[in-house]
Amino acid sequence: MPDHPRPMAVTLQVVAIVLFTFIGYLNIGIPLAVLPGYVHSDLGFGAVIAGLVMSVQYLATLLSRPYASRIIDNLGSKKAVIYGLSGCGLSGVFMLLSAALTSLPHWSLASLLIGRVVLGSAESLVGSGSIGWGIGRVGAQNTAKVISWNGIASYGALAIGAPLGVLLVQYLGLWSMGVSIILLAALGLRLAWHKPAAPVVSGERLPFLHVLGRVLPHGMGLALGSIGFGTIATFITLYYASHQWGNAAICLSLFGASFICARLLFGGLINRIGGFRVAIACLSVETLGLLLLWLAPSQELALAGAALTGFGFSLVFPALSVEAVNLVPASSRGAAVGAYSLFIDLSLGITGPLAGAIAAGFGFASIFLFAALAAIGGLALSVYLYKQATRNPLRHEEIV
Repeated sequence: MPDHPRPMAVTLQVVAIVLFTFIGYLNIGIPLAVLPGYVHSDLGFGAVIAGLVMSVQYLATLLSRPYASRIIDNLGSKKAVIYGLSGCGLSGVFMLLSAALTSLPHWSLASLLIGRVVLGSAESLVGSGSIGWGIGRVGAQNTAKVISWNGIASYGALAIGAPLGVLLVQYLGLWSMGVSIILLAALGLRLAWHKPAAPVVSGERLPFLHVLGRVLPHGMGLALGSIGFGTIATFITLYYASHQWGNAAICLSLFGASFICARLLFGGLINRIGGFRVAIACLSVETLGLLLLWLAPSQELALAGAALTGFGFSLVFPALSVEAVNLVPASSRGAAVGAYSLFIDLSLGITGPLAGAIAAGFGFASIFLFAALAAIGGLALSVYLYKQATRNPLRHEEIV
């Protein structure tokens, strides 16, 4: 018998765990294409408030990362996932309450915001917990595979959830989103309850701020590259409406489909040529896609821009994360994943209000130029980190 499990067996183990990420992000994706228009058109609030409603979830994820990391490292990844799925179900309750209070816009908005905060906190537990659970089951040598499949699960769920949410509201009403989220969370809890947990790694737990300092440069590259996704996720429906185009949810789905295709086709490149090289190539493609969205004269070219952006953004997270997570010992892996992921939360949290203010002053197309410039910044930082790594090839061994 072979000493190591076959690649397909490893992949199946990983998929069985990142299924919970898929369920968690399906809950996030269902309201994604609906809420900006609901807040802006039905409740009567402006673009900045619509952006805030979307971004408050990411801010909640950002603030809950240290707590989620402690749960993962000390109590285990399985418990983190179970706590997170329970939070997803609770967010569905607040979604139901918001739908019931539509005639009272401020109360409906308040319920919506509370639900988004709960969902954001749940996201940090489910996303990072699934990564830690997967790595614990298949070994640190498969970190890139776990993170890549976790991303496929998350963005695949967003690609499915966005049009699903539109259909639910169109045919059943806003309340159906809340019910769907509650049922999905219950299904996730049922599946996770009896699944074997990964062992808790013993050893020194580095302080979270210490880990954060180690992964800071890589996280900044991720943050700059994530602004493109944040602008598309938050404002693509209003951007389409400003051009009087229909089917904005298809744009989100195409972004997600391109994201998944890139990870399936090129995910193995990270281990073969290194994370920094992959990040540099991906950020270059993402920049081109965002520039095309900025200049798009037609719906077809906007779809092409979204596809390019999704394709480029696809491997930025795992490419830089492999370089970042390797800077800490295994006993602090949960903290490293949480600290690194914190930067995408920060990026998405500030993108909504900031891009909303830019759109209010310069039009919705201008936010994609803003995102493209940010991606160029992430590209430049990745080039710098790559040059530093080639000059100091033993730095990883010295740190760990």
